Amino acid sequence: MVNLILSSKKITYFVLAALILSLSAGPGEAIETSAREAILIDVDTGEAILEKNADDSMPPASMSKLMTLYILFQRLRDGSVKLDDKFTVSENAWRKGGSKSGSSTMFLEPGKQVKVEDLIRGIIVQSGNDACIVVAENLAGSESAYAEEMTATAHEIGMKNSTFRNATGWPHPEHRMTPRDLATLAKRTIKDFPEYYHYFSETEFTYNRIKQHNRNPLLYKDIGADGLKTGHTQEAGYGLTASAKRGERRLILVVNGLASKKARTIEPERLLQWGLREFNNYALFKAGEIVDDASVWLGISKTVPLVISQDVKITLPRKARNKLKITVQFQGPIPAPIAKGAEIAKVLITAPGREPLEIPLVAGQDVEQLGLFGRLGAALESIVWGHSG
Repeated sequence: MVNLILSSKKITYFVLAALILSLSAGPGEAIETSAREAILIDVDTGEAILEKNADDSMPPASMSKLMTLYILFQRLRDGSVKLDDKFTVSENAWRKGGSKSGSSTMFLEPGKQVKVEDLIRGIIVQSGNDACIVVAENLAGSESAYAEEMTATAHEIGMKNSTFRNATGWPHPEHRMTPRDLATLAKRTIKDFPEYYHYFSETEFTYNRIKQHNRNPLLYKDIGADGLKTGHTQEAGYGLTASAKRGERRLILVVNGLASKKARTIEPERLLQWGLREFNNYALFKAGEIVDDASVWLGISKTVPLVISQDVKITLPRKARNKLKITVQFQGPIPAPIAKGAEIAKVLITAPGREPLEIPLVAGQDVEQLGLFGRLGAALESIVWGHSG
């Protein structure tokens, strides 16, 4: 069934009733969080299910070690570093990253050499500040130089509001990230380096005869969690950048400013369970699909197919089934000639509680203009019968 509505601006609207789906993200579906900052995104669609101060600059604490690892993973990918390479532990790394960092240490010994793979595990599982400094010094010469590279790379991959002053997340007034940037970093880590992502799900690691357990509390729960990194300082509070997968859906959650370890155990699980339970992804169109046909004025064809050039999938609450509207809009009839691939229409996706989504539609074929006599005949027909096209 197609409903035709003509506005005062002569814009033709085709309401595709067969494609009506669901949305109910109104106030009744909202969820509160005790985190000071939070963001929950669906990896497949990139849509934020929950935001709270998501663009506020905040101290990320050890969650910024994800950027330390991202640079190391890049070096592994380009072949300049191998997992079985060994890095030397400096006295600076031992003193600054070990004895002064409380329990955030891998217990490295100065002068010793450590395999890169062990350093990765030491950073992820043991949150070793010493391991981070060893990586930074061996790859960039100094921790400050490595922090500059971290900042530059972060900006290159879309983390425009992140600045790093060290490799560990140690408190510094200019060492800042936003929850949205951390979510971007988690997503890029998962997608760019799947061959190394398995390290984030390891629950324990023993080095130098000392066994330590991963501080990510979600790894010990049966909710599909498989990463990424905790953080805590007095200024930052308790934070967690986490990811969980159920079926084909993956969510990324960033929370910070929680009051206690207990809160970091309970709140992230609650938010992820809510996101996985209450929302789902809906595929609306596939790239190359003909969405509708538009009438043509003075063309050898009466209509031209309207084609969408990208896959369209959106994240919606599961409950409601009748409030999402998909509308094709164009100024019609469209005068010939029309070139295949020309943008001549758009599809508008609207629903309560979300910003409208506009996606271009292009002509699916060339439509040549009628010859002189054909144009005269069409014009006469329009005058006599009121037809166009």
